Amino acid sequence: MRASAHELRLQLAAHPLAYPVIRVLGRLGPVVRVPGLGVIVNEAAVAREVLTDTETFRSGGGTEADLWTPVFGPSMLVNMDGPDHRAMRRKLAEFFTPAYVRQLIDAVCTEPLARVAETLSRGRPVDVVHTTKIVAGAVTSALVGFTVTGSTAEREAAYLRMTGQATAIIGLVKLGKLSLNAQQIARARAIVAEIGTTTSLAWEKGDENTAVGRMRAFGLAEAEARGLASAFLIAGTETITSLLPRMVAVLHDHGELAGVAAAHRSGDPQPVEAAINETARLITPAPIILRNAVRPGRIGGVEVRAGDRVVLSTLNCAKAHGRFDLGRAHPPELRRLWFGAGPHFCLGYPLAMAEIHAILGTLFDGAPLRITARRAAPGVLFPAYRRLEVSSA
Repeated sequence: MRASAHELRLQLAAHPLAYPVIRVLGRLGPVVRVPGLGVIVNEAAVAREVLTDTETFRSGGGTEADLWTPVFGPSMLVNMDGPDHRAMRRKLAEFFTPAYVRQLIDAVCTEPLARVAETLSRGRPVDVVHTTKIVAGAVTSALVGFTVTGSTAEREAAYLRMTGQATAIIGLVKLGKLSLNAQQIARARAIVAEIGTTTSLAWEKGDENTAVGRMRAFGLAEAEARGLASAFLIAGTETITSLLPRMVAVLHDHGELAGVAAAHRSGDPQPVEAAINETARLITPAPIILRNAVRPGRIGGVEVRAGDRVVLSTLNCAKAHGRFDLGRAHPPELRRLWFGAGPHFCLGYPLAMAEIHAILGTLFDGAPLRITARRAAPGVLFPAYRRLEVSSA
């Protein structure tokens, strides 16, 4: 099967109707108004302008805020703007500094990734999806202050349960639907309440080396901290469990996995960074970003009225730059656009990249690798593999 066909299969398994519609909209022009949807932006430079113009475009009505505020409450960053948003980001930013990220990754990733390396060295297969979920669950648990004890098997089961909770909440959302019904909100709140039991223990400890402890220290109510911790769980697990296995598959399917792995083993970081950037572009972890116009303006040549929904198709923005090519310089207007831009740029980006480097580094040390089994995950918000098995070639 052609390399591009595998990614197409993932997209269609996740969004059999919405994905083709998005791609058709991308052919209508850089900016186009579509009745019933809003103003669609398909050009990276224009999308970046929208994301950085927070006086005109915000996360109000018709955006992700409508999805999550009824579930998590009003203080989860993605549904905030202005001074409150800036203050919250400043208070949480220290958990994503290079020093803190290195400490966190070393503390929680060394053991599970050592087991992956040992498994590969014995010639046995490794499921990259399973591995990524365990690492993401361990990292997020440590970040927010969840204490996970027991045997190795018991801890891994707890991490998988946490990522499963995140998947269950995200699974309620559909790409073409911008709200949750009452039954879905009740289901999501029940999951958040289950997560909240663990959050309450972290809250009681008040350890300011954890995000929950720090939230308590700077005055958030327990319910607000519970919602924000649940949001961290989702953001910290769902994106990376979709992105990382697909990165491995894309490099493998384009015949680049061995070369990038060799560069990693030689200590040359440039090919690895280029591979991460280009695979992320092709995959586009967040295919759309939503904004709401709060005052009249223009996007490209299209007039925008107050109250208009703006749909930034990061997928179309990324794919407009052509097929997979590790030799191509990453366009500055496209740089990490799928993680946002401006004041809403993903706060956890440094941690996500550290996890990606840690997992890829372990797999690259075990190269040459080949994919021995794969299966797409159906009906998910972020296109993903349900299973991606690799073993030594």
